[in-house]
Amino acid sequence: MKLGVLFSGGKDSTFAAWLAKKNGYEIACLISIISENKESYMFHTPSVSKTEKQAEAMEIPIIIRKTKGEKEKELNDLKKAIKKAKEKFKIEGIVTGAVESVYQASRIQKICNELNLECFNPLWQMDQIELLEGLIKNKFEIIITGVFAYPLDEKWLGRKIDKKFVEEIKKLQEKYKINPAGEGGEFETFVLYAPKLFKRKLKIKSFEDFGEGNSWSREIDVE
Repeated sequence: MKLGVLFSGGKDSTFAAWLAKKNGYEIACLISIISENKESYMFHTPSVSKTEKQAEAMEIPIIIRKTKGEKEKELNDLKKAIKKAKEKFKIEGIVTGAVESVYQASRIQKICNELNLECFNPLWQMDQIELLEGLIKNKFEIIITGVFAYPLDEKWLGRKIDKKFVEEIKKLQEKYKINPAGEGGEFETFVLYAPKLFKRKLKIKSFEDFGEGNSWSREIDVE
């Protein structure tokens, strides 16, 4: 079955694509929505403009569509992008990286129903620590590109998701009730490499940090 992946460049959408490929599905294309609204209800924002570089590293075609990111209206842009993927690449279903967000999952499911497409959510309700450990076990290379919750600050930007990260985030979960995989929007990520999905590793050429207090973003340039 040919599938399109709703792809933000972060750990969840990449892991979902990786699992779909591992289970024998054909990844026909990636679909990225670039939102002008950094508070978008639907779409991940830090460094999402670099998904094109990730697609090149995977050697998978990508459809990119911009949206103003207005609540509910942004779904029309998503639907148009998915419809284009269906017409251009003959996809029969959509893969998402949804883990706990009923808001996201329900709206994507509705669009898939309207376009007569299957909807796959391979990470749905996965334990968040198990999710992180699965990424480490399978040798994903992932960095933090945004933090948006106390006590996270600019020192977390650029950190890799590794065993030390998991140990520290577990402690923060216990003390501050932070979702360890960032499901509450506490942090955002960017994937530099995923075995058997990427044909080559991406390298960071430069970066610029923006923010204050406990809200920081890192815009990266990759090659």
